[in-house]
Amino acid sequence: MVMGLCLPVYSLGQGALRQCLKRGSQTIQNQLGKPTAIPTLRWVFQCFMSIHLLTFASLKQIFKLSEERCWILQFFGAPCRKYYLLC
Repeated sequence: MVMGLCLPVYSLGQGALRQCLKRGSQTIQNQLGKPTAIPTLRWVFQCFMSIHLLTFASLKQIFKLSEERCWILQFFGAPCRKYYLLC
C-alpha cells in the first residue's frame, strides 16, 4: 500500500520538475554531464545525497551545496529552498 502511494507522488514530483524546466526553456545536467530538460527525479535526488547539514551551538551550516545544486533548487518550491537554508 505504501509503494502504491509513493509511485504517484514520485510521478507528480517528476512531472512538476519537468514542467518547470520546459516553461523556462531550461536544462540541468544528466548523469553524463549533458543538458537535459527531462531529468528523472531519481537522478535529482541522487545529486543531493552528498549534502550535509552541521548544527553547532544553534548555528546551521550546509556543506557541499554547489552552484549546480542551487540551480536545480530554483525549480522547486520555497519550502525546499528553505530546507537548504537558501530562503
